Amino acid sequence: MRLHASLRPVIALAIAASVALTVSACATGAGGNTPADPERIAESASSLGITPELVYTTDVDGYDLAVQSVGSTGSRGMSASWFSEARGGILTIRTDFGEVTAENCAATPLFEAHDVAVACEEDDDGLWHRTAGDAHEYVATRDDVLIRVSGRGASEEDLRAAAQAVHVPSVAELELLFSDAPEPPAGMPVERGDLPEHGDGAPIDPSGPGG
Repeated sequence: MRLHASLRPVIALAIAASVALTVSACATGAGGNTPADPERIAESASSLGITPELVYTTDVDGYDLAVQSVGSTGSRGMSASWFSEARGGILTIRTDFGEVTAENCAATPLFEAHDVAVACEEDDDGLWHRTAGDAHEYVATRDDVLIRVSGRGASEEDLRAAAQAVHVPSVAELELLFSDAPEPPAGMPVERGDLPEHGDGAPIDPSGPGG
């Protein structure tokens, strides 16, 4: 099977992360699906500027998380991609606050088809199925959070399964999600000593001989 050139970087990322994925999966064990506590999520997401309430993950048979793909999207949301080596497909989740209704569903273009008109349909599971040409997206809602699931080379069935499975990560899933993120800065911010005690003006440098 010949893969499109745009898929190769993500494929490489997923293969590079395969050992870490295997170790993490073995370590999850029973009870591993209990959501991580909010403070732990906030600590993990802080280095990437992601709002803790927007941290979600998913689980689809045959797909592995590409840990290097985890990052911020928009001003505060999270984006992450999963890759199936066997199927040659990629699915991506993107999160944000909001609500999908019959009136606004078609207003936002699909990420993979910006210039194509969007059609919407709500299914029996409460998911919104958005299409634009050959591109598909499923949108799930969890506690006022929108989780958009789209992809390249991923089947419509896989995208729908990913949308159905979105959830707040467990401790093990959280560690995996942010295993490639930079460490959050330690300690409190350094205070500058050259700011005036009163007012909000910047320090004034003394004038030199030339004025």
